[in-house]
Amino acid sequence: MTAARVSIPGYVAGSWTIDPVHSEIGFTVRHLMVSKIRGKFLEYTATITTAENLIDSHVEAEIDMASINTGNDMRDNHLRSNDFFDVPTNPKMTFTSTGIRPDGADFLFDGDLTIRGVTKTVTFKLELGGFGPDPYGGTRAGFSATTEINRHDFGVSGNAVLEGGGVMIGDKVTISLEIEAVLSQPQSTE
Repeated sequence: MTAARVSIPGYVAGSWTIDPVHSEIGFTVRHLMVSKIRGKFLEYTATITTAENLIDSHVEAEIDMASINTGNDMRDNHLRSNDFFDVPTNPKMTFTSTGIRPDGADFLFDGDLTIRGVTKTVTFKLELGGFGPDPYGGTRAGFSATTEINRHDFGVSGNAVLEGGGVMIGDKVTISLEIEAVLSQPQSTE
């Protein structure tokens, strides 16, 4: 049974490029133990290859860590420092998929995530938004995915202890992807 043929209307096998105007790579982390701060990365590239059978599809992505944006320049510059991402030494975050597996109506998307030179296996919960034509004569696909990591696992350990107890920044970070991709090359049927 192939997921691509059975349950995904309009599914197209081929190579895709991300439409950066309609996509976002974001994150959320707890701040001062009471609220959450959201941020995103403004510059990234990815190669998405959908196979005849969705389960055999593959993704490789590279995120420019200097492009971090939380809406506060002082905080962003601190995040780029050695206290957190050490961008001068580790300018890129990378992801290489290792497999996709069904999970009810959605999928689990496994891969190797590298931050600060440390690579760990992560699993994204993947929701397919759909496949279809766009008004420009092309084909689009939409994907949403989330995962949660412990930032300390990747050597991102900067923090400060609060006077009343607790810490300034939480350990758990939720990574969220909202991706709209454009078909750049359909898979050959030969």
